[in-house]
Amino acid sequence: MKFLRRNISLHIRIGSRKKKKQVWRRPKGRDNKIRESKKGKPPLVSIGYKRKDEGKKTITVYNLHNLEAAKKYDIVILGKIGKKKKIEILKKAIEEKIIFNNINSKKFFKENESR
Repeated sequence: MKFLRRNISLHIRIGSRKKKKQVWRRPKGRDNKIRESKKGKPPLVSIGYKRKDEGKKTITVYNLHNLEAAKKYDIVILGKIGKKKKIEILKKAIEEKIIFNNINSKKFFKENESR
């Protein structure tokens, strides 16, 4: 579901050609119908609108032991870890042809080569 700022059709500056201006802003007015979740008005951002992962299994990798188990999973995410361990895990992942969703390993090594 796409949530848009209220009254975008009324303002030229927020119109169809201004995608950056169309982002969600919470309605804060006292008598705002969207804030009150009135019937017939656009939905208010709230719990329950999260997208489903369509049955894909995810794993977060924090160490080499997690990386061995990562082959069975569809989505592999590198956890919040230090640089030394990150380099270790990424080298092993390149050997095993595991692709992380939140980091580009080739770009990471290229940036850290010069330092």
